[in-house]
Amino acid sequence: MDLTAKLKELEERYEQLEKELSHPDVFKDQKKYQALTKEHSDLGSVVRVYRDFQDVQHQVSENRGLLNDPDPDMRELAQVELEELEGRAEKLENELKHLLLPKDPLDEKNVLLEIRAGTGGDEAALFAADLFRMYSRYAEEKGWKVEVLSEHPTGIGGYKEIIAMISGNRVYSHMKYESGTHRVQRVPDTETQGRIHTSAVTVAVLPEADEVDVDIDPSELRVDVYRASGAGGQHVNKTESAVRLTHIPSGLVVQCQDERSQHKNRAKAMKVLAARLLDLKKREQHDQLSAERKQMVGSGDRSERIRTYNFPQGRVTDHRIGLTLYRLEAIMQGDLNELMEALGTYFQAQSLAAGGQEGA
Repeated sequence: MDLTAKLKELEERYEQLEKELSHPDVFKDQKKYQALTKEHSDLGSVVRVYRDFQDVQHQVSENRGLLNDPDPDMRELAQVELEELEGRAEKLENELKHLLLPKDPLDEKNVLLEIRAGTGGDEAALFAADLFRMYSRYAEEKGWKVEVLSEHPTGIGGYKEIIAMISGNRVYSHMKYESGTHRVQRVPDTETQGRIHTSAVTVAVLPEADEVDVDIDPSELRVDVYRASGAGGQHVNKTESAVRLTHIPSGLVVQCQDERSQHKNRAKAMKVLAARLLDLKKREQHDQLSAERKQMVGSGDRSERIRTYNFPQGRVTDHRIGLTLYRLEAIMQGDLNELMEALGTYFQAQSLAAGGQEGA
């Protein structure tokens, strides 16, 4: 089906929904009413742009007719307007193509954010804490909730690892491009010679798994309980409240000891395990795609370096899209909107290009 036929079909469905929603009987079935309202709202953004596009196309046709006008002034005016209208039509057509891209079913989900110190020792652990603050402030600005599920702090204010659940409206759609290796270049507080050190931190953003997404068979789980320990290995609990889950088929191991209740630790560990299993399932599906397709859409491999934070020069560079912003301080305070929007636009364009090649 070509673009015009698809848009016409969507417009007809939108008009049909308007008629259904205006019928008084529809309010009696709240579940159906909510489903129709959501579909109407989702289609509305496409239909509005489509109608603008039709209007501009009509004006383009009229101006082309005026290019043959006997009045030279009219012909010149029509030519100027035609160039402007064709530019608007192209923008609206591209916007429609973006709106018609298949929606990622995971976009609506909450996320499990995992941040781990990589190469760089104490400096990497400190930067892991900086990244967690950055994402927490971004979440606060978005009105999202951040709940720490597991943390392994260092004695100087850093994190060897921290895992948190971020809940809110379409969290995964905003955060999904953050997975990868984040590199930092700066002079550590402990450096007396003023030398710049390079450290690395890995970030994983996993969509929260629902029961329908991942089915965990209890018989495939090994559950170990033990006494929680603090820094230096000393026991901080007299009861065996810490929980370690091992998923035997995949070999995944999750442990949680932050809560005093074994029940709460187990519940948190199950959330982490489910999200990791969903991520594993998603990766296996990605691996079945062609190498060309993966290259177009981006693999999201956490092993690849995706971004560098250079403190001496006050800049942040995202290597995937070649974007450098000299706003390091604001970004570290959670001002990530410009970066997130640029990434979303880039990967949408990649998906469009891939779709175009598939349809060729």
